Amino acid sequence: MTKSQIPEYLDGIQGLLSGLSDKIWDYAETAFEEFQSAALLKATLSEHGFGVEEKIGGIDTAFCGIWGAGKPVIGILAEFDALSGLSQKAHTAAPEALIPGGNGHGCGHNLFGAASLGAALAVKEYLEANKIPGTIKVYGCPGEEGGSGKAFMAREGAFNGLDAAFAWHPNALNGVMDVTLLANYQIFYKFKGKASHAAAAPHLGRSALDAVELMNVGVNYLREHVIQEARIHYAVTNTGGFSPNVVQSSADVLYLIRAPKTPQVEEIYRRINKIAQGAALMTETEVEIEFIKASANVVPNKVLSQVMYDNFLTQTLPEYTTEEQEFAKRIAGTCTKPRGAEIKALLSRPKVQKEYIELLGDKNLCGIVLPFSMEDQPILIPASSDVGDVSWNVPTAQVATACYVLGTPEHSWQLVSQGRTSLGHKGMLLAAKVIAASCVDLFEHPEIAEKAKDELTERLEGESYHSAIPKGVKPQAISKL
Repeated sequence: MTKSQIPEYLDGIQGLLSGLSDKIWDYAETAFEEFQSAALLKATLSEHGFGVEEKIGGIDTAFCGIWGAGKPVIGILAEFDALSGLSQKAHTAAPEALIPGGNGHGCGHNLFGAASLGAALAVKEYLEANKIPGTIKVYGCPGEEGGSGKAFMAREGAFNGLDAAFAWHPNALNGVMDVTLLANYQIFYKFKGKASHAAAAPHLGRSALDAVELMNVGVNYLREHVIQEARIHYAVTNTGGFSPNVVQSSADVLYLIRAPKTPQVEEIYRRINKIAQGAALMTETEVEIEFIKASANVVPNKVLSQVMYDNFLTQTLPEYTTEEQEFAKRIAGTCTKPRGAEIKALLSRPKVQKEYIELLGDKNLCGIVLPFSMEDQPILIPASSDVGDVSWNVPTAQVATACYVLGTPEHSWQLVSQGRTSLGHKGMLLAAKVIAASCVDLFEHPEIAEKAKDELTERLEGESYHSAIPKGVKPQAISKL
């Protein structure tokens, strides 16, 4: 097999990869409970000659498929978790739950996992055919949504020894993800008070719900006094019950704190802790502060991004049938995201943004590759990913491929609907081709990985990776929080 034959190989196993993706879509398992999805991917890797290490980082649904020996050692990241409450029937242009209250793949991780596995299979075939030394590792990374699985894996050294890592993400566009993302902490604040009859003896009660409300008001005042790029989100997960004539003895609120760098998140976290403690003092309740998870900011790597971009340009982009275009038009009619929003999220220069917005025009499906420049500054996107913890440990690059309609909101029923269609499958296959070709370049030219490592060292400016997750904290399934 030559490098130019990799796309043909992947086209030949398209049915396998689409089948894997669709089954994972059907399973729709959320963070750290992806037992069927992980088992399916592990079994497929084993059937194709990979050795499989299980429970990576002590996580039941994390794994690593390994083939080959020696250096370089290249990693491919695979995700496969779903989102809670996003159940949706496939290939429909109207919201209709498949299972009321059930889960759904609202971020396309069913496609993510299948494409990454496909890329690893293609690289294995190439290395074997050409007798080239090196090791390919495909990491099964659970719990990206709300769990930061890779951060727990990184804390335990799972990515040590890699020379480079590649990933991708379903998107409405095709292009290199030359971006950095926000670091974050997720924290539970659990208040305990004293129950009492709210009419007969209110003076004997101590309201935990009052404490939660006071805490949230205090944090809202804090928002004016944090850096502009910071984000503070919360969800009240326990209001203490349904009886208004009872002083609520327990109430819980879950916070997600984001900022460009982990030390900035840490500072805001400490200030929020003081607000929580102050709310407890005001209400004479007690507060338990439970650290759930964290993830680091993404450190981009221009050297590896250039490799991925060059390989992107060699691929034949998908063509869409009349039926696919008609379905895309129906989906687009349900979306309210401003046209061009996706382009502005991936391109930094206004002139280039305008050019590509005009190039796409009124199209609903992307048929171009966005440009990449070594000179442009990476874009800060106000979102988070546990890929950040990998990128602090090893040079890491990612691409996006068009798996859904322009204007589709992330984490939406529209995205779930498209994730089990030929639109998603075509973008998935394109991602596998770009990742596989990029891996091959590093196996043929190991010096590229060394340049990427030099860049990572330079970007870290003397800092080194330190997991923000305390040692005693373990991954928790969303359903168990």
